[in-house]
Amino acid sequence: MSAPPQEEHAIEPEAPYRVERLPRDLDRKQFACGRDPLDTYFHQQVGQDVDRGYCACFIAIHVESGQIAGYYTLAPYSVAVNEVPLSLARRLPRYNSVPCVLMGRLAVATDHKGQGLGAALLVDAWGRARGNEIGGFALIVDAKDEEAKVFYERYGFCQCEPGSLRLFLSLRKGTGPAKT
Repeated sequence: MSAPPQEEHAIEPEAPYRVERLPRDLDRKQFACGRDPLDTYFHQQVGQDVDRGYCACFIAIHVESGQIAGYYTLAPYSVAVNEVPLSLARRLPRYNSVPCVLMGRLAVATDHKGQGLGAALLVDAWGRARGNEIGGFALIVDAKDEEAKVFYERYGFCQCEPGSLRLFLSLRKGTGPAKT
């Protein structure tokens, strides 16, 4: 039995962006966020990763211009229970690891920065991770640097370990990205 198709949707009513799965034939070369690893990945690698089933990629399209304004990737993942803060690990099953969803990359095009799109994509990613049919304990991110870490922490992400750039946000009912 196949999963229901995930339709495109506006991030919020009357939003200037819509979010959809990355189409196979889309020209990605015009996208630029200003961070070489994120740009290179989107231009050269993401299509192969999606084709191989390693991740799903979602893009934000600026409705008026049709430009790719941002993207993120989601993939199944697991985290060792000893990487989860003790206060949460006590409530988890006695397994060596717990299933999670990894948001491997999140990028906003330079022309669209400062408009709240990064936060909107983060909320969209959390919603998709929360709504997936296989479950998971948390949405995990590996912040690329301290600036990215601060961004995620503003939305309620917590460090897996002190000093780490790996952060998580619970997918449990009643939780979600904090509004800032």
